[in-house]
Amino acid sequence: MEIKISDIVLSLAGRDQGKLFYVIKTDGAYVLIANGKDRRLESPKRKKLKHVRKVPRADSKVAEKLRNGDIVLNRELRRDLATFSQEINSQNQGRF
Repeated sequence: MEIKISDIVLSLAGRDQGKLFYVIKTDGAYVLIANGKDRRLESPKRKKLKHVRKVPRADSKVAEKLRNGDIVLNRELRRDLATFSQEINSQNQGRF
């Protein structure tokens, strides 16, 4: 599965393991990721592709802004990722 700008990824390794991030930029074997809290847009985390996994999701306003190159605020990233995280948790509660 190809990872591109505006995708949501799950960190698989490191201190941020298990956290969700937006892909800000791709660079060969690396991606730059940010979530607006621990990693802000001003200083995104550079991470190897093998250490992240793409999470399938329908498009959002934030993803569209990132793809178009529009200005995105850190609080928009935080809110969108928090909403998405709640959706995942509510779906997983029905499975157990």
